[in-house]
Amino acid sequence: MRKTIGVRLTAPLLAAALGPAALLLAPAATASASAAAVPGMAAAPYEYLGWGSPQKPTDVMKAAGVRWFTLAFVLSDGGCNPKWDGSRALTGGSDEAAIKSIRAAGGDVVVSVGGWSGNKLGEKCSSAGALAGAYQKVIDAYGLKALDIDIENTEFGNATVRQRVVDALKIVKTKNPGIVTYVTMGTTPTGPDATGKDLIKRGAAAGLANDGWVVMPFDFGGHSGSMGQATVGALEGLKAAVKSAYGYGDDAAYRHIGVSSMNGRTDEAGETVTTGDFRTILGYAQQHHLARFAYWAVNRDRACGSGTDADACSGVAQSPYEFTRIVVQYQG
Repeated sequence: MRKTIGVRLTAPLLAAALGPAALLLAPAATASASAAAVPGMAAAPYEYLGWGSPQKPTDVMKAAGVRWFTLAFVLSDGGCNPKWDGSRALTGGSDEAAIKSIRAAGGDVVVSVGGWSGNKLGEKCSSAGALAGAYQKVIDAYGLKALDIDIENTEFGNATVRQRVVDALKIVKTKNPGIVTYVTMGTTPTGPDATGKDLIKRGAAAGLANDGWVVMPFDFGGHSGSMGQATVGALEGLKAAVKSAYGYGDDAAYRHIGVSSMNGRTDEAGETVTTGDFRTILGYAQQHHLARFAYWAVNRDRACGSGTDADACSGVAQSPYEFTRIVVQYQG
């Protein structure tokens, strides 16, 4: 791993050298070391086991060489209690069985909390402490090394909830030393909108040593150039926002941002992310050592057949797992 600053300093020396800035930089540097120490974590594509005729994760592992998955989504069951899709228990069912099979095959998982639809824990839990407790149930159920908070829709748009999520993640970081956290959100082609920038600023102000601020560069509603070029533009805007909020240098800012793209045809008419775009993103990620290169979703990493639901295929001509094979080349 490259260091956040130009010389190797322990946390106490870092604090002495940087003064108040160390409150932000020292925890973040420690968190980055944790992320860099886990091979394959940075390339963990999403798979949604609740719909889209999901492939067996172990079959994907054999075919594409991927070792990590981001499994989605954990939601509220109507209260401050986490369940898969808001309905399936964390343990004792097919989801836990899938995680065990991935680990038995030499892989591991990031669990994603949130998404666009359904009841959100950030809204249903009434305090940061309660929300952190809900996140902790997920961490404890699987002994997680990494947690993704995919903050969208009404959860993203509510300033009180944004602060609650930030404060809850800070509690999680304190109670689970070394755990890697990602916060994933939508974006414009030039980077996070005002709401996204506010979320990052709240994280910095709270001293949240988040490992990766991650954007989803699709469903733009209009953009210039290729989707690969638009993604780079969005990531440059994200890097600037994180650099400004946290006071990082360029290298540290890049290492604390990430991307979660979408393969093939997106939800926007006429918007398509090609394998060429994925290779553009891969090159950018490798150049700047991003915290994360994921995409939505493994379910869609295959050509569409007659009667195939659009959520279960990419909508473009491709070989099976062609997008995943590009992503898995990213090693941080």
